[in-house]
Amino acid sequence: MTARSSAVSARDIPEATVARLPVYLRALTALAEDGTVTCSSQELASAAGVNSAKLRKDLSYLGSYGTRGVGYDVAYLRYQIARQIGVTQDWPVVIVGIGNLGQALANYSGFRSRGFRVVALLDADPSRHQERIAGVAVRPFGDLDAIVAEHGVAIGVVATPAEAAQEVADRLVDAGIRSILNFAPTVLAVPAGVDVRKVDLSIELQILAYHEQRKSPQGDSSPTPAIAPIQESAS
Repeated sequence: MTARSSAVSARDIPEATVARLPVYLRALTALAEDGTVTCSSQELASAAGVNSAKLRKDLSYLGSYGTRGVGYDVAYLRYQIARQIGVTQDWPVVIVGIGNLGQALANYSGFRSRGFRVVALLDADPSRHQERIAGVAVRPFGDLDAIVAEHGVAIGVVATPAEAAQEVADRLVDAGIRSILNFAPTVLAVPAGVDVRKVDLSIELQILAYHEQRKSPQGDSSPTPAIAPIQESAS
């Protein structure tokens, strides 16, 4: 099989497949760094942690990039997936809220290698202004419009407490940002045409707890602990 002359439109790719493309890209990057030139669908699926049938189905939405009996050219497929995702270009990012989480995100070195450039760190606390984190100055939130205009910011990251998140999202949208990554423990209301991805670490832990309790031996007679009503945290 040879590569099709054009890939399908991103809007034709199922959302579940889109969510797995970065996983395939990460696996291909690791294979390339290990010196692997070609790999089979089984090898790539194993590296990505999915089954090979699912991987082949996902890649079929992009084009036919494999060669029967040979497999995938790692460098070429890596480029094609990166191009489809949009990380062959540099995406300017602004992080709002420089508490513990925001500071950790600002220090994360993986953004740059994956096509994301943090151009500004914003916080409402005047005592944080002019601090530098990973070489980027912390600036007042009031500078948002000027920063978006100067750098053409594409993505805003919300790492504020829950009670401030909606106002921050509104300001990001008003400034022209149409993609938001939300770490605040709340649901954001945004206009049509604005994409929001929510990262909730507590939900991920609860999903793990669900699977963990099912690893217990059958017939466990331990008493069920009393559970206090769950209250949403505002912090």
